[in-house]
Amino acid sequence: MKRKFYKMHALGNDYLYFDCFTAPLENPAALAAHLSDRRKSVGGDGIVLLEKSDVAHAKMRIFNADGSEAETCGNGLRCAAKFLRDVRGVKDTPLKIETLAGVKTLTPALNGRGETESVCAEMGRAEFAAEKIPVLLSPDARGEVVARQVRLRGITFEITCVSYGNPHCVTFSPQAAENFGLLGEAAENAPFFPRRANAEFVTIVGAADFFVRVFERGSGETFACGSGACAVAAAAVKNGYTRENEDIRIRMRGGNLTVKITRENTYLTGEAVLSFVGETEI
Repeated sequence: MKRKFYKMHALGNDYLYFDCFTAPLENPAALAAHLSDRRKSVGGDGIVLLEKSDVAHAKMRIFNADGSEAETCGNGLRCAAKFLRDVRGVKDTPLKIETLAGVKTLTPALNGRGETESVCAEMGRAEFAAEKIPVLLSPDARGEVVARQVRLRGITFEITCVSYGNPHCVTFSPQAAENFGLLGEAAENAPFFPRRANAEFVTIVGAADFFVRVFERGSGETFACGSGACAVAAAAVKNGYTRENEDIRIRMRGGNLTVKITRENTYLTGEAVLSFVGETEI
């Protein structure tokens, strides 16, 4: 049986979107692993299912390239908002999308043709409590793992652990960033992360300006990661590298995202692009 898909991306972080409002998709984990293969299939960082929701405009389920299901995805959410508005014709503003990490609010910005060009996603507050991430390293007096020294693959560096509904391991260590190829997978699969983790290796460019390479849980290195950008911004504020209530530029291989951290929320703004529409045998 053939099924239509929509290839979408945000800064090169690309997924195949399936409209599952009326017809469910069987065995999405296996399908994600198959379709994400860039040599033998369409290729992507995973697949996204958009389904009916009782509490939002849609429910988003996201499956990584290895078939594992993720709790949320900032880039995936922004593209989902574009899909709802531009493909399904949902004109409500803002849009609400249900995820495994809760209901997220998204506000599209339109171009001169009335199409969604960028989206601001409200990602909620960063969670630093060790048991909520979860991370098994001994926490500090506040119950957090911040600027904690670890050793992986013979390299010692500091990490800060944070969650936006999915676990992140952020390091501002220049030595770690220089050894991304060696440490990316090691950080994702470190024994102190029982559910694995997304790993962000940060180079400080300026007071509110950071370059990041991301090794995503279940997908490997990606061109960008929305929740990872939020995690970097939150960790930067926590470690005193920048401040709340200002626009923070997060540079990634695929381009730039803007993050603003407030006391109550995290705002992630960036592009959302529909690349093409196709059909695949399932």
